[in-house]
Amino acid sequence: MITNRELSMDDYLAMLRRRTKVILWPALLAPLAGFLVSFAFAPKYTSTSLVVVEEQKVPEGYVKPVTTEDVMLRVTTIQQKIFSPKVLQQRVVEPLGLVKGGSSSDEVIKGIQDNVTISPVSVTSSKKSTSGKPSPVAGFNVNCVFNDRKEAQGICHVMTGMIIAENFDQNTASANSTTQFLTSQLDQARQDLDSKDRDLADFKEKHVGQLPGDEDRNLKLLSGVNSQLDATTQALNRAHQDRDYAQSVLAQQLAAWKASQAATNPQTLQQQLASLQSQLITLQARYTDDYPDVVKTKNDIAEVKRKLDEVNSASSADSQTVTKASGSEPAEIARQRLQIHQYDDAIAQGGKDEAQLQQQIRKIQREIDVSPSVEEEYKKLTRDYEAAQKFYDDLLTNQSESAMTTEMEKQQQGEQMRLVSDATLPDSPDFPNRWLFAGGGLGAGLALGCGIALWLELRDKSIRTEQDVHAVLELPMLVSLPWLRPDADHKNGRGSRTRGEKQTVEV
Repeated sequence: MITNRELSMDDYLAMLRRRTKVILWPALLAPLAGFLVSFAFAPKYTSTSLVVVEEQKVPEGYVKPVTTEDVMLRVTTIQQKIFSPKVLQQRVVEPLGLVKGGSSSDEVIKGIQDNVTISPVSVTSSKKSTSGKPSPVAGFNVNCVFNDRKEAQGICHVMTGMIIAENFDQNTASANSTTQFLTSQLDQARQDLDSKDRDLADFKEKHVGQLPGDEDRNLKLLSGVNSQLDATTQALNRAHQDRDYAQSVLAQQLAAWKASQAATNPQTLQQQLASLQSQLITLQARYTDDYPDVVKTKNDIAEVKRKLDEVNSASSADSQTVTKASGSEPAEIARQRLQIHQYDDAIAQGGKDEAQLQQQIRKIQREIDVSPSVEEEYKKLTRDYEAAQKFYDDLLTNQSESAMTTEMEKQQQGEQMRLVSDATLPDSPDFPNRWLFAGGGLGAGLALGCGIALWLELRDKSIRTEQDVHAVLELPMLVSLPWLRPDADHKNGRGSRTRGEKQTVEV
């Protein structure tokens, strides 16, 4: 091929005609070789199961879900747990008897870890995610690739069941642990609340009358006690005045009574007795004993003697005679003394009442004075109590909700993973794809044939056309003769010339 000139489409077609066999033989043999090579690879069967995530049956407005994280994030966490070598050995490899021939347990476990995949099923669902947007995951596929189709199905079935069971166990365990934690926190909060309640009760008992809200009552009470004190003081003053007046009246009455009693002293009575006796002797001398004046005089003498006996007995008596003598005082003096005694009692009681009222006023005043500091401490205790009460109420609400969530999970009313399509039994291997190998061989054969043809053309320096002559010699061509093969007449059978490539003659 002459490369120092521009090639046309006819040149390319001529090269294709010349190298057709070189291109076709690799293109025909390579697909066959690729198809045969595909039998050298071990087949890989894929078993698939479909699991859907069912939404919580109880409305979330009544019972909160156990978990709100993304489904695939949760499945990834479960996958990391169940893909541990120990779990795979105990629950997959040994029950299914996957260790065969010269393979080891570690190799089988590594193969399961590499060839079991989980892919989400992206179908728009009405379920809301934590961000408020519709969750794009309604389920997932479990895909298992293995050399044996039944083993692939068995592994896929076991792994799918493990994922569903682990999800249920995690949800139940999460609900139980949440309930237990909230219950323990609730007990501590109850103890703290009881302690603060006792502190608040003790403080109220210790500062009765000094608490917030008692200041107005204390002021009103102080005003009322002051009014009572004024009234008591006025009554006490009146009692003093009345007693002083009664004592002055009593002094006057005693003076008058003593003056009247002066005539009843022993000397006067002796004189009266002597006078009456002399008068009786005179009357008896003149009149009989039945005479009225004689009878009256005898009666007077008897009365004077009686009084004289009383005076004599009073003079020999002890100090109690004064009391008996006072008992014989006139009723007016006795009443006056009783009234004075009542005034004294009233004054004594008024003094006690006044002292009590003054003490009560001082107590109320002290309570009013310490009210600001007590109020500050009371507000602090109340604030701590209210915070503890609110914390306890919140924990009680959360604990109740968690208990309902736990019961919901036990009854399988929450979000559940449900197996829709069990692990399939593959009919044909997914790898190798023999037709794909053949197609690859065809492409490789065509590429190889074209490469060989191009290599041969690049090494071929033959001059075949007038353009080649002009490109090589750079001289004009005068005439060209066709190339006649020696066996042309024999092949045509009529001795006619067969047109071949031209032999050029240059001038």
